[in-house]
Amino acid sequence: MSVPGWLRRIRIDRFLLAIIASAVIASIVPARGAGVPVFSWLTTIVIGLLFFLYGARLEPREALEGLRHWRLHGLILSFTFLVFPLIGVALHPLLSHLISPDLYAGLLYVTMVPSTVQSSVNFTSIARGNVAGAIVSASFSNLIGVFITPLLALLLLSTAGGLHIQGSAILDIVLQLLVPFILGQLSRPLTARFVVEHRKPLKLVDQGSIVLVVYSAFSAGMREHIWSSISIGSLAIVLLVILAMLAFMLWLTWTVAGRLGFNRADRIAIQFCGTKKSLATGLPMASVLFAGSPVGLIVLPLMVFHQSQLMACGSIAARYAREAEDAERSRRQASAEAEAHWG
Repeated sequence: MSVPGWLRRIRIDRFLLAIIASAVIASIVPARGAGVPVFSWLTTIVIGLLFFLYGARLEPREALEGLRHWRLHGLILSFTFLVFPLIGVALHPLLSHLISPDLYAGLLYVTMVPSTVQSSVNFTSIARGNVAGAIVSASFSNLIGVFITPLLALLLLSTAGGLHIQGSAILDIVLQLLVPFILGQLSRPLTARFVVEHRKPLKLVDQGSIVLVVYSAFSAGMREHIWSSISIGSLAIVLLVILAMLAFMLWLTWTVAGRLGFNRADRIAIQFCGTKKSLATGLPMASVLFAGSPVGLIVLPLMVFHQSQLMACGSIAARYAREAEDAERSRRQASAEAEAHWG
């Protein structure tokens, strides 16, 4: 029995599978008793290490040079930190009667998270887009997201989301995320070569950190018995809203970029960077921002959005690549025919 073509194109992210496994294990065997403070301190340490590595990897000179294409970067950041949150707030009157406040807070939090780096760049490269622009925009999005995401959360989740965030959470963000990031930047004369040469093993450190954060968050959820408040219907609504929001943003980024006169390569970078939301940055940030809240419920929509964007953008990138190859083949054929005619 042959597998349908559309099913073969769906690639399940192994990283996401590890995250799901961590959530399942935490739901069955959560951290309890003496293990709670141990995991709390361990989570704090690995989050600091994660953002230290982010800082050590980012090349400041390349980022500053790339900022010259300010129209492209400004549009991507507008989609990421302005249009997305406005959509999240606009959904409140509809969703407030359909899902729990914590699940809506999770949906709203998705809209505030910065763009991904690796997958945005990878898909832009596959689709023959502006890779340099994607690298700068995605990296800069994560950099300023350390400031903007907590401020948006403090502003919007305390009102539309109905979730109270302590002002001290901003200080925690600075100490646990921003300070390690700055230290990573300052360490680059000593660490830059090491992080480049050991990119693959350090990626495992990154992903292991996120898996630990998920285990800690879902363990807290089990201790607080939050899963008894979720229904299958609520999860279905969250999935439908995420798919609709992703489809709308994919259409909007492509259409607006075209109307503003960007070329195809730039439109591809804008579409992929402007619609992505980073699980790697969003999860650790949530564990700091929402300490004392049901973090497991809040990050669940982000996990769903992550896999949805990978499947959708993977399919779109492959289609763009085929279109570029067809166009290149047509140009070569036309050139050969013209040469034969005049030769």
